[in-house]
Amino acid sequence: MQQPIFVRKLLPALICALGTVASVAEAAPTISRLTPPSNTLSADAVTLARFLPGQRFDLQATVKPDAGTMITTVEFKVDGVSVGVISGSGVAGNKSLVPASSLTSSVPNAVSAYLRGYANSAPGVHTLAVTATQSDGQVVSREGNFEVVGIVANNGRTAKNVIIMLGDGMGAAHRTAARIMAKGYAQGKAQGRLAMDTFPYTGMVMTASLDSIVTDSAPGMANYVTGNKAQNNQEGVYPDDTTDAFDNPRVEYLSEYLHRKKGTTLGIVTTADVFDATPAANAVHTSNRGNGTGIVDQFLDDRKLTGLTVLMGGGRKWFLPNASNSTSPQAINGSQRKTSTDYVLPDDLVAGWGAAKGKLDSNRDLIADFQAAGYAYAPDKTALDAAGVPDKLLGLFTFSNMNVALDKINARRGVSTVVNDYGFPDQPMLDEMTDKALKVLNKNNANGFVLMVEGASIDKQAHLMDSDRWILETIEFDRAIQKARDFATANPDTIVIVTADHECAGASIIGAYTGSGAAKNNVATYEAAKFPKYTINADGYPENTDVAGKMLIGYGANADRYETWKTFPQPAQDSQQPFYKDAPLNTYPANAAARTGDGFLISGQVSGEQAVHTATDIPLSAYGRGASLFTGVFDNTDVFFKLGQIAIGGAK
Repeated sequence: MQQPIFVRKLLPALICALGTVASVAEAAPTISRLTPPSNTLSADAVTLARFLPGQRFDLQATVKPDAGTMITTVEFKVDGVSVGVISGSGVAGNKSLVPASSLTSSVPNAVSAYLRGYANSAPGVHTLAVTATQSDGQVVSREGNFEVVGIVANNGRTAKNVIIMLGDGMGAAHRTAARIMAKGYAQGKAQGRLAMDTFPYTGMVMTASLDSIVTDSAPGMANYVTGNKAQNNQEGVYPDDTTDAFDNPRVEYLSEYLHRKKGTTLGIVTTADVFDATPAANAVHTSNRGNGTGIVDQFLDDRKLTGLTVLMGGGRKWFLPNASNSTSPQAINGSQRKTSTDYVLPDDLVAGWGAAKGKLDSNRDLIADFQAAGYAYAPDKTALDAAGVPDKLLGLFTFSNMNVALDKINARRGVSTVVNDYGFPDQPMLDEMTDKALKVLNKNNANGFVLMVEGASIDKQAHLMDSDRWILETIEFDRAIQKARDFATANPDTIVIVTADHECAGASIIGAYTGSGAAKNNVATYEAAKFPKYTINADGYPENTDVAGKMLIGYGANADRYETWKTFPQPAQDSQQPFYKDAPLNTYPANAAARTGDGFLISGQVSGEQAVHTATDIPLSAYGRGASLFTGVFDNTDVFFKLGQIAIGGAK
C-alpha cells in the first residue's frame, strides 16, 4: 500500500537527520586503548594487570580524534588523583604525546600518550582513568584498573638467589621420555630419577599469552618474570599502536626489580642464540622478538638496570661488526647486524626508566664493547675453562643456536662431524655453562643473583619432530638442573624452579619400535612395548639411541614428516645460521618432510613444515627456600609474585 503523502515528504528529512546524528556519534573522539590492560571488576573476572609494590610500568592511551581536530591534552588519574598531564605534542620529561603511527593512515591525527616509569606501592586494586581533550573542547574518558599485590613482610627467611631453569617446550612427556632413556625401567619401576624429579614440590602451570591460549616463547618467558601477560612475539612490554618495536609501554622485569631493590646481579645462559625469545625476555623490552641487533645491544647498554653479569649461549652473528649494513650477500664474517633491527629509544622512555638511548650502528663491535665494560670473553669451551672465575663473563660459542647435545656428545666421542660442519667443534655442554655461571655470579655475592638457564632445543627439535635429539636435549638440561640443585643445597638461601614456557608438538610416548623397517605394524603398544633399555656411558648420555625396542614418540600437533623411527644422522637445517645455504650445511635435510629416505609419510594436523606449540598445562618443580609455594594449578604470571614474596618478604 502506498504511504501517506506526509510520510513520503518527512521520511527523507528524517533519514537525513538520523544520518547526521549517526555521523556525529561515529566521529566523536574515542580512546581505543588504555594500558595496562584491564578486566572488568566483577564477580566472575580477575584483575588482569598486577604488580609487586613499587614495580615500575608505563601508562599509555591511544586516542582517535574527530576528523580535522587534534588531541590537545591527556590526563592520567589513579584512584581519582592526577598522576600526569600531557599537553601539546612531543616529549616532556617522562611524558609524551606522539602519533599512533600504526593507525594514522586511517585516522590521521590518532595519538599515543605515555607516562613512563610509573610505580605504586599501595597493595590493593586501583582505578586507572584517562581523559583526553580535543581541540574543539570535546572530552572523552575511559577507566580501567590494576592491582598491587602485597608482600607479606618477615614471613620467614628470604631467598638471596633465584634460579629459573627453563626447558623450552618441555611438557610432561618430554620429562618422562628423558627419564625412561636416562634411568631405565624394570618391572614397572623407574630405576632412577632425573634431577628435576627429586625436587620436593610440583605444580601445574597455565601458559596462555595476552592474545592466545597458545603462547610463543616470548610471553611464555616474560609472563614468569614480569607478572603480566605479554602478547605473542613481545617481551617485557604491552602492545601499543606505534610501529617502533622498542617504544612500547614497558613493565619491569624481576631482574630489574630485584637489582633496583636489592642490588642483585643477573645471569642468562642458553643453548639458543642469546637474542632468542627466552633469554631476551629476562632483560630486553621489545614488541618484536626478531630484532636481534637492538636486542643484543640492549643487553649491554642497559646492564645498569638489570645487573647483567653473565651472558652465555650462541649468537655471535649479532655481535660482529657489519660495515655494509647488509646481509645479502652474506657478510663475510657471518654478521647479521643491521640498522633495521637496531634501536633508538624515545626521550620520554629514557627519562622514565634511565635506559640507554641506543644507536643505529650496524658496524658496532659488540664483543669489544663487552670486553671494554669488564667482561671476560670466551669463544669456545677451551677459553671458558681457561677463564677461571672472572667478575663478568660473555660466552658466544656459535654464530647462532648452539648444536644440540646429541651432536656435541657424538663429536666428543669422535663419531660425528656435525659440529665441524657448523664450524664450531669446541662447544661446552649446558651443565658446564651452568656451573661456570654459578661460580661467577656467586663471586663476591653480597646481594644475590637471578640466573635463568634455558634448555632451548628441547623446543627447537620438538618443532622438527626429531625425537632422539630433543630427548637428549632434555637429558642435557637435567644435568644442568643437577648443578643448580647442588648449588642450592650448599647455599640454602636459594630458590630453584624448573619449568617450561609451553609444551611443544603435543609429544606423547606411544610405545616401542620392534621391527627392522618403518612400517606402522612395527610399533608395539601396551604390554608389547615392554621396557626399552639404553646403555648410558660415563658422560651421562646413551651409548646408542637405536636400541632394540626403542621408545617411540608420537605428536599431536605435527606437520607432515617422514618417519623411520631411527636416529637421524643429521639434524634438519637451521635457517638462523648465517651460512646454512652454503656447503656442507646446504646438504642437510631442509625439514622433517624432506627426510624421504626409507621412511613413510605421516600426515600432520597443521600447515607448514614444523610442529607447533600447544596450550597444555606444564609441570613446575621447586627446590630450596620457599619451594612449598609452588603447588596446585596456577597461572604463569603467579610465578612472579611467588618469587617476589620469597626474595623480598621471605618464606617459611
